[in-house]
Amino acid sequence: MKTLYLDCSMGAAGDMLTGALLELTEDPEAVLKELNQLGIPGVEFQTEKRSRCGIAGTGMNVLVNGLEEGAMHAHHHDHDHEHDHSHEEEHAHHHHSGMAEITQIIEKEPLPEEVRKDVLAVYQLIAEAESHVHGQPVEQIHFHEVGTLDAVADISAVCLLMHKLAPEQVIVSPVHVGAGQVECAHGLLPVPAPATAWILREVPIYGGAIQGELCTPTGAALLKHFATSFGEMPVMKVQRIGYGMGRKEFQAANCVRALLGESEAEAEQITDLNFNVDDMTAEEIGFAAERIFEAGALEVYTVPAGMKKSRPGTLIHVLCRPSQQQDIAAVIFRYTSTLGIRRYACSRYTLRRQVENVETEYGTVRRKDVSGFGISRSKYEYEDLAAIARREGLSIQEVREKLEEKKKH
Repeated sequence: MKTLYLDCSMGAAGDMLTGALLELTEDPEAVLKELNQLGIPGVEFQTEKRSRCGIAGTGMNVLVNGLEEGAMHAHHHDHDHEHDHSHEEEHAHHHHSGMAEITQIIEKEPLPEEVRKDVLAVYQLIAEAESHVHGQPVEQIHFHEVGTLDAVADISAVCLLMHKLAPEQVIVSPVHVGAGQVECAHGLLPVPAPATAWILREVPIYGGAIQGELCTPTGAALLKHFATSFGEMPVMKVQRIGYGMGRKEFQAANCVRALLGESEAEAEQITDLNFNVDDMTAEEIGFAAERIFEAGALEVYTVPAGMKKSRPGTLIHVLCRPSQQQDIAAVIFRYTSTLGIRRYACSRYTLRRQVENVETEYGTVRRKDVSGFGISRSKYEYEDLAAIARREGLSIQEVREKLEEKKKH
């Protein structure tokens, strides 16, 4: 399984993630050129070689109209990693943007649709955090650090690079957030900054002896969005290694390290709840299955079974996540006639799934894309095909063939 492991033992910021991922690409110069063609107003990406604690890596500079955007605003949580300018200079160019303005900029970028969705989703995470911290609705949030064009650039760059690298899983180490206080437009705030802390809920984080803000809101949101899990590096055959360097010098190497390679697929742990019934009608079993699915079951299926006294019966299997088993057992007892449920711990391998909305001459059709274990395939949703077939007087096979034909052109 193609695996990306991100070592965040010195936190993460947007520019550091960009630098690390850029080093993983086959042709960083060509990708840098592509980043500079995104059309973000006045923005230019530049790279420079930096050395931290004797390790060489890539540092990212984002210029806005020839100047580094970090010099233009005070509420810049990334100052430990990226910029550290005087507040007098910053206040002279202070800039605020709302979510609507940011969305307009992103919509104009020549990005694949799934990348654009990722960029907006990352901004939504930050907007929700700022909304919670400031006690205002999301629509009223005016971004400071994240509303400026360099942050738009950082987020767009990371999302595009993740799309190009296309890992099947992204595992992130526990995140070092730093310690102490950080100065911003509102005064001194504890580290991690409130927005960062909110974004990193349910993520393993830790502080330490290093004074300073190691993880920024932008870095936190990118990690939260792309991580499939957080934890130690799995057993993997590493093929490429990238280092994204921060600006500031610490006693430890100030970088994000990215390792790309192959690992064995992790089997997901699930629970099999199964039971027999011989006194329920087919309709009753169907109704019970609907209720069990609604309770969160992963699968419900039936097997014909021979029961005692030679009665035909039904063996019903319910697959669920271990955390759901007691709640689903209660639903099974509520809607079936069984007096007992057998429980087995098991595991399963799954392909990665996502649903895309495809625009066709017949309207929007949902398509399920699956990938993993070296394969990828797509399938249109049956209900959407059936609706078109009924409306157009075609068979489902004819509708499928017409959609595939259009896709080729």
